[in-house]
Amino acid sequence: MIFKLPIKETLEKLLLQEDTDGDKKITIEDKGPLAFQIVSENGRGHLLKGTYQLSNLLQELVISANSGNSTAIIPLEHLEELPVKRISRMIRDYYWQGLTRTMDAQGVERLIKDTKNESLASDVLRIYVPFEDDQAFNYYKNLESNYSIKTIKLPEKITPEYVKRINNAPGILALRLNFSGGKIQGVPFVVPGGRFNEMYGWDSYFESVGLLIDGKVPLAKAMADNFQYEIEHYGKILNANRSYYLTRTQPPFYSSLILEVYEKTADKDWLKSHLRTAIKEYETVWMAEGKRLTPRGLNRYLAEGIGIPPECEKGHFDSVLKPYAEKYSMTVEDFILKYDSGEIKEPELDLYFLHDRSVRESGHDTSYRIDGNCADLILVELNAMLYKYETDFAHIIREEFNGEFESHTSAYWHEQAEKRKQAADNMLWDAAKGMYFDYDMKKEGKTNFVSATTLTPMWAKMCSPRQAEFLVKNALPLLKEKGGIAGCSEESRGKISARRPQRQWDYPNGWAPHQMMIWRGLDNYGYHAEAQELIYRWLYMITRNAVDYNGTIPEKYDVVEATHKVFAEYGNVGTDFEYITQEGFGWMNASYQYGLSLLEKKLIDELNELTEPEDLF
Repeated sequence: MIFKLPIKETLEKLLLQEDTDGDKKITIEDKGPLAFQIVSENGRGHLLKGTYQLSNLLQELVISANSGNSTAIIPLEHLEELPVKRISRMIRDYYWQGLTRTMDAQGVERLIKDTKNESLASDVLRIYVPFEDDQAFNYYKNLESNYSIKTIKLPEKITPEYVKRINNAPGILALRLNFSGGKIQGVPFVVPGGRFNEMYGWDSYFESVGLLIDGKVPLAKAMADNFQYEIEHYGKILNANRSYYLTRTQPPFYSSLILEVYEKTADKDWLKSHLRTAIKEYETVWMAEGKRLTPRGLNRYLAEGIGIPPECEKGHFDSVLKPYAEKYSMTVEDFILKYDSGEIKEPELDLYFLHDRSVRESGHDTSYRIDGNCADLILVELNAMLYKYETDFAHIIREEFNGEFESHTSAYWHEQAEKRKQAADNMLWDAAKGMYFDYDMKKEGKTNFVSATTLTPMWAKMCSPRQAEFLVKNALPLLKEKGGIAGCSEESRGKISARRPQRQWDYPNGWAPHQMMIWRGLDNYGYHAEAQELIYRWLYMITRNAVDYNGTIPEKYDVVEATHKVFAEYGNVGTDFEYITQEGFGWMNASYQYGLSLLEKKLIDELNELTEPEDLF
């Protein structure tokens, strides 16, 4: 049955009747009659019932309106669509498109309107271009006549001192451009959420997992190409491509990305090029002596930088800075000016900001696990990720390059991985508790903070079958909640108060990358039933919230209450929209598609029954 509906008239009538709280969404919090009559092309009436069907109608009307139509042609199957099928279809056919960006003229136009540029102290968008990329520099220079931009060439050597100098003139960093057939196009990338216009580090890998499942192989390949550009021109995969992130990287997933893309493309020349770059990143970013490589042979995060991180909103550090300002009988504003200028020296505060930047480099910003001492910590997940780099290199070289690639053999990388595993067993594994813990180099001991990251060695295949057995027995019960795995245990997080506020990466919140790594880790060691249970809990929560709240797919969830209503710093990206979410949230979309690819059909069938409120647990 097909319905041909006048959009403006139907939308007004629908919202007037059903959107009783006036937020331009139809959710379970509205108090309307939950019944709306529509008429098909052949004059047959049909009554839509319940929050889910009515919010589907609202979404379909707006999708059609966004395509420039005044009349919406809607099949009944879209209004009564099974929820799992609908959410997955929207992600595949609609949300990925809404999250895709480029750094060409079209992307620049969007960046100029970016609200994050309101603090640029200029009406002009600055585009910083790598020293060696003359083609990109000339391209952006030519755009200056039509767009409000200023093209700036970076120095050949980028230092923390230089980055500090340009903090008062922040801008966007160029990504790869494709010069082909007389046309110049930006190599596309996917952003985390709709308010973002820059490419983020580990978000990009997890988004690519979903892209590959959804058949968007060229887009996932493009993400890897942009990673390569960042390493070759900026020295690292950036936290994001903005100028103030030039000294900061992100959790390392590059080898995983290139391996998974190669499995779909079989492009050996592409693989060879990216393998070379990945090894360069490993050696220069992670294994450089005295930086992210510790004297103990394992790794830490260490984001370089000087002064106060400029990306934070005004007032973010006031509670930290106030005692220093009082020490000098100054206002906080005056102290910031003198501290940032170098007129006032406070080594203790320098150390605080070193740790703060390192927290942001870890991707877990913020968590009490790493608050105030991140650069002193050898983190479990970072070393699991680098173990996977080493085993990925060994695998690729053995299988695709006859055991030898340039200066290293597959055996060499296997040896490096074994060294890391032994060091991790000695320093991070607690045999008595049957879990991995971060190691505090300053205190010379394990932290005993129970985090979801204790399970990441299973994802990397870094632990023995016996260690995996202990992790499943000891860690899972401490972290498993109604909606999946929490960021940490409640006990480890500690009590929350006005002076000790909730951190977004801690209990009761759960995050897509943790779930995705844990699912794969459990399957790696044969814990199929446990993986299925966790996947189901996570997808149940996403499906339930999308059904009840107009298709909402947010950045993070409270997994204890299984709700998107998260009360923590920075809010919850993806919940603030009218009529319809245009993008969902990048790695949340990916987790849904990835979970569905692993979940048994009988459990998917159960999820498809979630069209009206119920309490499953």
